[in-house]
Formats: sequence, structure tokens, C-alpha cells
Amino acid sequence: MSKILHGEATSRGSYTARQQAVNAFRRNKPSTAKRREGPVDEPAPGGIAAQREQLAQELRAYGASFTELGRRFAAQIGVHSTDAFALLEITSAEAGGVPLSPALLSGRIPLSSGAMTALLNRLERAGYVIRSREHTDRRIVTLRSTPQAKERAEAFFGPVNARQDAVLSQYPSELLQQLETVLTQLRSTMDTQLTRPAVTPSRDA
Repeated sequence: MSKILHGEATSRGSYTARQQAVNAFRRNKPSTAKRREGPVDEPAPGGIAAQREQLAQELRAYGASFTELGRRFAAQIGVHSTDAFALLEITSAEAGGVPLSPALLSGRIPLSSGAMTALLNRLERAGYVIRSREHTDRRIVTLRSTPQAKERAEAFFGPVNARQDAVLSQYPSELLQQLETVLTQLRSTMDTQLTRPAVTPSRDA
């Protein structure tokens, strides 16, 4: 399940670089793709701004498709869409060896403390999440997905994961690593903007 998620997208988040790799580099043929050191020298048609916009368009399309998949997954397992995305974040983090606490989950699914507690209560009642106190600091709650949640997620996302794996396997690992770097750097520019205080439009007297 974590493969479809890490998307270092989504919700922030989230997504993997699977389909982004296809969209961003589909003009590179796997048999001729070569690793480049540093920025590409050849100018893109229309300039770098046009290339940025094309990449952003493909990423938005990927994000929209992922959101729709998440909505359908939510309907299949009988939970709200927000609950399903929270479950995916919990499972993805757990698979990566860094399970989430409710506070960390709030950084990925922006909800108030009360709303997050209600969300986790719903997932726990549905049998998809358990809360444990396994940290040395017993005040810290660790979120774990249940075997049932993993099984249902694998059944739903397994086919699309396999298709994306087949696509990515055609490309050199060096190329995909470069794409991951590019996406991380692009995301950092967005994060920098988000840390700036909001500007309130001035009102004429």
C-alpha cells in the first residue's frame, strides 16, 4: 500500500514518484537514457517556465487520479474519504519503519485535535487502526494499521502498484533517483512559500 501512497504527493505526502516519473520523463527512451551530472544544458522549448508548467500540470493530473482512487478505496472499505487517506498515511509510515503518532498524522492530514481524535475513533471502531503506547515516553501514542486494513489496501491498490512497477522498471534507477531529487526540491519551494505569513489585502479608507 505504501507504494501507491508515497506520492510524495498528496496530501503532502503522500505520494510515490511512480507516475510522476512516467509523466516527467516519458520522452526519454529507456534504452538511451543517460545519467547527467548537474542541470541539463539544453533549453526546453518555450523556456524553463513552460517546462515547469507542463510538469506541474502532469503532477496535478496525477494528484487528481490519486484522490479519486482514495475516494473509491474509502467507499469500498466503508469510511469517509479523509479517514481513508489518514489510514493510507498510517500504513505508509508504518511500512517505512517510522510509525506515526496522532500529532504527526495531523501534520499530514490537517485537522484540529478534536477532529483527529474523532477520525481515529472511527478507524479504530471499524477495525482498521489500533493505538498503542510502545514508546519509552508512555504519553506518546503510536498508530498501527491492523492486518485487516493491510489486506484490504493490498487488494485494492495491488493491481495499480503492479502496473506502475512495470512502467518504472523500464527506466534506469539513476534516472528515477534524479526525479525523486527534483520532486523533493520542487516541494521544498512550496513549503518555503507556505511558511511565509499570509498577506492581508489592504482596504482603502
